[in-house]
Amino acid sequence: MTLPLSNLLVISLEQAVAAPMCSCRLADAGARVIKIERPEGDFARYYDQLAQGESAYFVWLNRGKESVCLDLMRPDDKALLSACWQGPTSSSRTSSPAPSQSSGFPSTDCTVNIPASSSARFQATASAALIPRARRMTC
Repeated sequence: MTLPLSNLLVISLEQAVAAPMCSCRLADAGARVIKIERPEGDFARYYDQLAQGESAYFVWLNRGKESVCLDLMRPDDKALLSACWQGPTSSSRTSSPAPSQSSGFPSTDCTVNIPASSSARFQATASAALIPRARRMTC
């Protein structure tokens, strides 16, 4: 059975609850979700060790996603993320745009091309071929 969002790629700069929950639901519906984490990883990874040595909270909100750690202050990582936003898909991000703006990605650069039937609002675009370091989360 093909899931309804199986042709959607989501690049998500996220942490905390809102954006991870949103992108988790997209992954549940078949989207390929690549979570961009800061260099040391999402702080939620370290809340506890209840899920086979990983944070239960983190595992619950990030199941079905892939992950890559990027330091947006490094030119090569910044270029990789910028290249991802050249494709035909979508992105989400944590509520505050300040971290991405300070890294040189103002919200005006985060545009999306999503079918009119979509009921969610997203903010960027990406191409799966441009994320060579993404890894599948074992959640």
